[in-house]
Amino acid sequence: MLVRVQGVLTPDEVARCRAVLDGAGWIDGKATAGEVAALAKNNLQVPEGSAESRELGDVILRALGRNPVFNAAALPLRVLPPLFNRYDVGMSFAAHVDGAVRAIPGAGMRLRADVSTTLFLTDPADYDGGELVIEDSYGAHAVKLPAGDMIVYPTTSLHRVEPITRGSRWSSFFWTQSMVKDDGQRALLYDMDLAIIETRRSLPDDSRAVVSLTNCYHNLLRRWAEL
Repeated sequence: MLVRVQGVLTPDEVARCRAVLDGAGWIDGKATAGEVAALAKNNLQVPEGSAESRELGDVILRALGRNPVFNAAALPLRVLPPLFNRYDVGMSFAAHVDGAVRAIPGAGMRLRADVSTTLFLTDPADYDGGELVIEDSYGAHAVKLPAGDMIVYPTTSLHRVEPITRGSRWSSFFWTQSMVKDDGQRALLYDMDLAIIETRRSLPDDSRAVVSLTNCYHNLLRRWAEL
């Protein structure tokens, strides 16, 4: 399930992220890649745990907390602190799959990566190339979103970043352990959540249809959730 989440960051928050990242100490992105992924990865990254990464990570985590679409699509249990990358001219990331388990910095625990997210911090007009291409059973989907928007997709998906031919593409990326690890089950719950919202627009909240749909949603979540 691929879900576009619009307006996660306000224009002021995007500008703040850009200003902080402009003064950050970028390093080779291979520093945080696994042995196989490092062969495909050619980008820059802000060091994990740096002051810039922590400050902007807090901005993004607060934005996620207030965003109902992300919470409905990901059903987050834990979110890894956001990271930040940059692709300049000639840089790309060939097809790869993200690692299944990630260490949570400073927490002494690990996170199962169920959901991957890319939050765009550069407008599409500012660069050429750089599409995030995500593969699923329906084919390949090229994603290039306005600054402040993000794409949420299963971590099981093969994906790549096309080469940059003009400008520079900046983004944040992070992983989520969902309460519901199966993507098919999450997709069903997300569709049901949307149906409930649509039904509530035409019927009162205490109508039989709204109550029954809501009951089914929570009973399925109760059956599938792992806490």
